[in-house]
Amino acid sequence: MDFKIAVLPGDGIGPEISVQGVDVMSAVCEKFGHNVEYRYSLCGADAIDKVGDPFPEATYQDCLWADAVLFSAVGDPKFDNDPSAKVRPEQGLLAMRKKLGLYANIRPVETFECLLHMSPLRREVVEGADFVCIRELTGGMYFGEKLEGTERAFDTNAYTRAEVERILHVAYSYARRRRKHITVVDKANVLASSRLWRHVAKEIAPQYPDVETDYMYVDNAAMRMIQDPRFFDVMVTENTFGDILTDEGSVISGSMGLLPSASTGEKTPVFEPIHGSWPQAKGKNIANPLAQILSVAMLFEYFDLTEEGNLIRRAVNAALDANVRTPEIQVPGGDTYGTREVGRWIVNWIREN
Repeated sequence: MDFKIAVLPGDGIGPEISVQGVDVMSAVCEKFGHNVEYRYSLCGADAIDKVGDPFPEATYQDCLWADAVLFSAVGDPKFDNDPSAKVRPEQGLLAMRKKLGLYANIRPVETFECLLHMSPLRREVVEGADFVCIRELTGGMYFGEKLEGTERAFDTNAYTRAEVERILHVAYSYARRRRKHITVVDKANVLASSRLWRHVAKEIAPQYPDVETDYMYVDNAAMRMIQDPRFFDVMVTENTFGDILTDEGSVISGSMGLLPSASTGEKTPVFEPIHGSWPQAKGKNIANPLAQILSVAMLFEYFDLTEEGNLIRRAVNAALDANVRTPEIQVPGGDTYGTREVGRWIVNWIREN
């Protein structure tokens, strides 16, 4: 297969982990006989500094050219600490989602046996947890009508039937490939937008008789994720709830540096780690590249190249088992490995296995 990949390194640790993701993809393509071509593009604070736009038109065109986007992170403290800033790095991420029609965010949450001790939850609670959060990404409060003022402000949580239907069909398709259990998360006892979600979900559920469907208020779901994360298989919810719940789910594994994500929809899909730009670690060679590398596995799997994706997952597990880990997940007394060293070890393992 021939791949065209738009690479958006972004800010902070983004460029460092991006290199590892590209190197892993190149190694897998070489091993399986795929051709791959990369285009590197600006986004985030880096793009603001250079061209004044967090998602320039040239970057958008590169994304349209590509079969997939390998994205890293955006964000910079100089914007976080300036509430009056009119242009922010995160606006580039929102613009990318909107322009590419990326309405479905897929975040797998899984645990690693050798890292269970690092989870904030007890081993007997978290062991075996393996679920997928599917978040609607282009509707809701983040994109609804807004009013910002010093005396009154609002964000409109607007959804249409079509937006709800399409994300539910994505969620059911994932459930059918997994354990055939889906949980629709809303706040239908309070919010009109959530009552639309539940109404549409109850209409669609009979189309998937092989999938068990249940419904849960978002506050209950947040508690259940901590009390019994193994209950969930596929969770689907709206934009704001999904943003919060997926970050909650991300810490279950013990490190945000371990979990990838995909955003899919109308145009080019985007694959990225869930963590942020961690600007304090920029240039220190300590950032965990595993989430970026696993996002490459998701990229291959999106194109039904399961053997390629599985090889990457085996390589990551081999690195963890061999204690080839960045400092935040290294065992006491273990050797010191940086971002580059972990990436290099995984590339070598792929080439040798």
